[in-house]
Amino acid sequence: MAGQQDSTHFGYREVPVTEKTRLVGEVFDSVAGKYDLMNDLMSMGVHRLWKRHFVATSGITRGSKVLDLASGTGDIAALLHKHIGANGEVTLSDINASMLNEGRRRLENRGIVRGVNYALANAETLPFPDAHFDAVTIAFGLRNVTRKSVALEEMYRVLKPGGRALILEFSRVKSEPLEKLYNLYSFSILPKLGQLVASDEDSYRYLAESIRKHPDQETLAEMMRDAGFEKVSFRSLNAGVVAIHKGFHV
Repeated sequence: MAGQQDSTHFGYREVPVTEKTRLVGEVFDSVAGKYDLMNDLMSMGVHRLWKRHFVATSGITRGSKVLDLASGTGDIAALLHKHIGANGEVTLSDINASMLNEGRRRLENRGIVRGVNYALANAETLPFPDAHFDAVTIAFGLRNVTRKSVALEEMYRVLKPGGRALILEFSRVKSEPLEKLYNLYSFSILPKLGQLVASDEDSYRYLAESIRKHPDQETLAEMMRDAGFEKVSFRSLNAGVVAIHKGFHV
């Protein structure tokens, strides 16, 4: 039992829990400058539509104070910034300094500075007080967190009563023919593209593997309930290639 608790998955490899954060950090240090290209390759460009849909259907209102976890290059934060209006506030948070710096650079280059904060933080130990945010979002980041249940509990803690958590993540494909094509693309083509365009086959292989190790739609919904969320729901997009989960601090 102790051995199981002290190890976790890094893609398809079992590694010590204490090592996963470092290994994931190395992946994102490697791909930070090409992160959007990585997502284009992984989703064949559709991630941009998923993210716009994610924010447009979030139910987040103008004037909201929002925490965007695993904010990366800031594309979700930029969409949120338009959505919450002049009196809103969005905090970009990421455990990886390279990614957070890339996000800051891109937002500042677009003139997005008002109502924007940055925090270098681990999703499992958020440096914010209880009941601080109206909403917490995380897009394509939860699968890289070592202790997902702890991160979900932290998301719940920092939400105000009535606040919502929204998770956009690769999930479990529900169509068998599509799943076969998806697996072929993910494991035979994507790593080679990663090597070709980013000189990094291993990171892209890990990212494909991390999707398969991530909890499926029903399991993640149950994990959210266990963390305290109520009115938990999810909807799959593109036959389950990705899913949007929602839960409330009631």
